[in-house]
Formats: sequence, C-alpha cells, structure tokens
Amino acid sequence: MFTQAREDTVEGRERRAVDPVIIVGAGPVGLTLALALARQQVPSVVLDEGPGKDEHRLARTVVLREDTAALLERLTGASLADVGVRWAGWRSMRRKQVTQEIAFDDDAEPAPLHIAQHELTGALRAALAGERLAKIAVNSRLDTVEQEVSGVTAHTRGPQGTWWRGSYLVGCDGPRSTVRKLLDIRFPGRTAVERHAVAALRADLPWDGEALLHRTPPWRASGPPAAEVTGRPLPDGVWRLDWLLPPGKDLVTPEVLVARVRETLAGWSGGSTPPYELLDTGVHTVHHRLARRWRVGRVFLAGDAAHLLGTLGTQGLDEGLRDADNLAWKLALAWHHGPHEALLDSYQAERRAVVAARLRAADQALPLLRGGGGIRAYVPGAARGHDVLLTDGHLGRGPLGAPGSYAGSPLAPRHLEAETPVDTPPGAPVEDVRVTAEDGSFVRLRDRLGRGALLVLLIAPGTGVWERRHWVGAGIMPRLAAAVTALPCPAELLVAEGYPGAAAHTVLLIRPDGHLVTALNGVRAADLYAAAEAAVGGPARAAEEPSAAGATAASAAT
Repeated sequence: MFTQAREDTVEGRERRAVDPVIIVGAGPVGLTLALALARQQVPSVVLDEGPGKDEHRLARTVVLREDTAALLERLTGASLADVGVRWAGWRSMRRKQVTQEIAFDDDAEPAPLHIAQHELTGALRAALAGERLAKIAVNSRLDTVEQEVSGVTAHTRGPQGTWWRGSYLVGCDGPRSTVRKLLDIRFPGRTAVERHAVAALRADLPWDGEALLHRTPPWRASGPPAAEVTGRPLPDGVWRLDWLLPPGKDLVTPEVLVARVRETLAGWSGGSTPPYELLDTGVHTVHHRLARRWRVGRVFLAGDAAHLLGTLGTQGLDEGLRDADNLAWKLALAWHHGPHEALLDSYQAERRAVVAARLRAADQALPLLRGGGGIRAYVPGAARGHDVLLTDGHLGRGPLGAPGSYAGSPLAPRHLEAETPVDTPPGAPVEDVRVTAEDGSFVRLRDRLGRGALLVLLIAPGTGVWERRHWVGAGIMPRLAAAVTALPCPAELLVAEGYPGAAAHTVLLIRPDGHLVTALNGVRAADLYAAAEAAVGGPARAAEEPSAAGATAASAAT
C-alpha cells in the first residue's frame, strides 16, 4: 500500500490508482488529515522529519472551538477533555473592573477546549498507530517533489532517504513549508503583528477553571507596563499566562519574565505572590500571511503552510483543522472515483476565502484595539466594545473566530425551485441534532460526518418516539429512499424529529464536512439530484485533465 516510485510501465500505471496520499508534516493538521483519509478508506503516508516524538511544552498550547474539538474526538475515538480542560467560564477585566462574564453551557455556549499541543499530537499518533491505512515515516525530510498527470513522486533524505510515490501530496509542514518553497508559491503578509511572553506555571488562582483576559492591569511589572495579560487553565492546576509585549524586538530576559509572573500573581491574589512552580516559558510571535495558491496540480497546502494568523486571541490551528476536514472528503472522492478537477479546485476557493476574511477582520480590528488611545479612548462604551471584540477572538465567535461559511462556493447549487430557508444558511456548518440512522439507532448528526458520503436528513416529527420499522415504509420515506439511492455519489439517509427553523418534511442535504448544501421543501428528486451533483463539482468526466491551476508540474531540490 505504501509504495516507492516505480517505472512507468503498464503495471505501474494500473497500480497508481491505489497510491497513497503523501502528507508532508506530522503536526496536528497532517496527522488529522491522515486519520480523516483513513476513515474514508484512503491510504496515506506521513513524512515526519523528526523522530516521531513530540517535545513536551506546556507553554505551547491550543484552544479548540467545539466543532474542531468534536472533529478530533470523532477521529481519535478519545475524549480530549481527559488531557485538556473545557473552561467553566470566561471573564474580561479592565484595570480593576470586571467588564464581562460568561458561564459556558453545552447547548447555549459550548466551552472551548484548552490542551497542550503535545497532548493533542500524542492522541492523534496513538489513533494512527492502530490504523492500517496510515503510515508515519520518521526522520524523513522532504527535498524534492515531482509530479505529472498520473501522480506525485517525493524524495526524502535522512537515514532512510528514499523516493515515495503518491496519488496526491499535501504540504502540512508549517510556516517554513518546504512544499510551498519547492512549488515557488509566494507567501505575502505581515511579520510580527503581535508578540507575547508566555509562561506555564502551577499555582492556585482565584478563578477555578475560568479563563481570564485582563486589559491594562493596575500594577506595573518590571520594564514597560503590561497592556494585556491572559490566563488560561490547563489540567492539574497548571495555567498558561500570556503578556502582550510592546512593539519592537526587545529581548524578554528571564529576570523580566519572573518579575511579570510574580507581580501578575500578586495582583490577582490581593497583594502578595502565592506559591507557584514555573514549568515552561517562551515568546510567541504572531505573523499574518496567506499563500497565493493552495493547489498546484496534485499538490496542496494546508495549515500553517498555507496561512498564518493568530492576533487578538484567534486560533490558527482551528483553521488548519478545517483545512484538513475540507480537503479530506474531496481527496477521498477523487481517490475512489477518479480525478474531479472542479471538486479539487474548490478546496482553495472555499478555504482561502474564509481565511482571507478572517485576516481582513483582524487587520480592521487591530488599529482599534492596539491603537494606543486617541479620540476613541474617550468615546463612551468604546472600551467595553473592544473587550467584546477580543472575547470573540479568544472564544471563536463573530468575524474573528466563528467557523466560516462557504456561501459563495463553486460547489453551491443554482436555481433550485424547491429550496426553502432554515436557520442555517447554505454553506454554513449545520447544527448537531439527534438523528435516527439507517440501522434504527439514535446518534448525533456530527457522528455521521467524515465518512465520505453526503447526508440526506429528513425532518419528520414523531419518528423519535416510534421504532424505525413502523415508519420506514410509510409516507414519503419510500420516495425519498429511492431518490437517495439514485444520487450520483454515495449518500446516507437520516431522519430527525426537528431542526432549527425547518418545517416538517424538509429535506436537508449536508456535505461530509458538515456544511449545508441546501434545504428542500419535501421530496423533490430532481432538485436533490442537482444539488448533490453540484456539491461534488458537477458531472464527472471519464478522463478529466488537470485544471489550469493544476497543470504546472513542480520539480526542485534543496
């Protein structure tokens, strides 16, 4: 299954249909992509330039929104809350005043998950260790990529340097991406938009399980005053503290950092520094960059190789995981059923647009939040509005952090007569409602995602109180089942008691990554077929050539 390069013989051309997807980079995005492909029966090989172990760094953590945390838990089969913390609440403070308090609730306001990155990659590696369709090749540093119409060849150097043959290649190899450089893709943007001093420490703080954003704290640490400090809890009484640093390249010395720790803890604890254990430190520098292209032929970029963001509390890893979720089902469909260029091109069109919008929102907010005063400082309510903006970034809400919508996607269907509105607009992520699966079991809608099939969800009040055998052959079910069977791609039929804003007999068509394609008023077989066909890029062609974006072959060596 994990093949090295072969000569261009007839046998070789036939076997290339089962070549794995080559994933460059064994960070969270690359490992997530490998698991997502495996769940859709696509083999992959992950080229890890390291030894296969992740350095334990408590100062290097990630905050995951509910949707991305659910994606990882679905793929790993593990509860990440066992190695991370779901916050009990959030509070914003300005000087000595609490300006905002939020108590998290599983339904109204799901809690973010805060986890050390090495714990996250450890869970992903553990899941991959038992996965027959995925292989991690350690000590394998990429130095060459070559591609043609039929596949991709990659060369790695190191103790086991060799050539690898793949159907596609995805660069998940971080900000200094070798894949991006070999493809000669520009990576414009802004350098050092923000800098933070970071410390992980064990201490008893007044906020049990709550995260805190404190702007303009009333104490003055050694050196320039702290404009902003964030405290985020981890398991076992550990906290990650981040201090926003002033512009410039001044070194953060150990003495200055310890002074900040002591004075911050004293300020939060009523005047005296409580006992603490300093576990890890670092400096986190945020850049804003966006790759010009995310696809060249059979090679793609994802995660930090394609984009860098993270100011104002936003989390870049969230977007990288959504890259993997978006790309996995499209690669799986192309791997199983043959190349479909419109579908593969849609990855760049959808994901790059969402990340670009996120970067624009951050760039527009930065002058307001980091402008240093001016007339805005005297506008009534301005400070409270700024705190709300920052909260949105930290909690993954609003334009700074909420999951993006693919409303303008090239995969969106056009001119459906039976289309009807629901509370979720087309292109947006669907709500996680309880559904009845084809075997009659009750599951969450989110549990059926990521299997390579479209989901067709019928809203049928009353079905939740009756066994499936009583209603599966009644009413509109037989017609809908026949329409689903006739779709041009794999699809699964589900039934739900209700969905926000949906009337009885509404039929929702949902992509494998959980975004709504359309909602139809009743069983309209022709419209359902047209929507499904559009969702996979239009009618498939038997021998489709790569698009103009994919026609460039990449061949280079470091």
